[in-house]
Amino acid sequence: MNNEKMEKNDSSEKIENLQLTDITRNPYQPRVSFDETKLTELAASIKENGVMQPIIVRRSKVIGYELLAGERRFLASQKAGLTTIPAIVRDYDDQEMMTLSIVENLQRENLNTMEEAQSLANLSQKAGLTHEEIAKILGKSRAYVSNSIRLLQLPTELQYLVEKKNLSAAHARTLLGLSDTPKQLEFARRVIKKNLSVRQLEALVYGEENENLSTISADKPQKNPYVEEMERHLKENLGNTVVISTNQQNKGQLSIHFDNLNDLENLIQKLEK
Repeated sequence: MNNEKMEKNDSSEKIENLQLTDITRNPYQPRVSFDETKLTELAASIKENGVMQPIIVRRSKVIGYELLAGERRFLASQKAGLTTIPAIVRDYDDQEMMTLSIVENLQRENLNTMEEAQSLANLSQKAGLTHEEIAKILGKSRAYVSNSIRLLQLPTELQYLVEKKNLSAAHARTLLGLSDTPKQLEFARRVIKKNLSVRQLEALVYGEENENLSTISADKPQKNPYVEEMERHLKENLGNTVVISTNQQNKGQLSIHFDNLNDLENLIQKLEK
């Protein structure tokens, strides 16, 4: 994909006033839901001041135009009762259109965690991009992309908890270490009820699952800051869940979780470099 083409923003581009009825919504829009209150507020502003920034569209292969960027402005303009909207017409293929839509939303932090995971998966599966290529386009690490996509392996109930921010993405990734769905749900409920940290959950999932959860409190002493930083560093670089356990003499063990034999093989290759 030509990134320069995707990011083009020439101030000399012609702005046209298009009929709203001639524009269809973006089929690759990764954002599922829009805040109705904020849409109403934007509609009121547009009714008073007009659309300050043009939307971006491409000509449809069938009829009219397809929306590429600016869906909130498009929806708010409809709500405000406008019949036309300022727009820039660009020439994008399907892959560029999908990528532009996702990148715009990711850069503006408009997607919730599960919408982001699905969007990244779409770039991989539908646009045929590798995790490395996606990471480069978005300015993220490959591990970030891979870990986000892994969240789609969660059962629907857990995905809902992550989407509603009842459960953090880090907690959810840790629960992927359990192959038993009922146990994943049980641990998730206890995380929420007892306000367990990610490290406390990791201790339960990897090696201490038989521990009595009633003995675990949210104010359990935290790890050495240096050890915590090393854990984060390894997780970021390896893309796997890492747990470092130490005692008062700074002796301990390093545990790296993998999902399957392919994951193990990739992990070994990284460690041998």
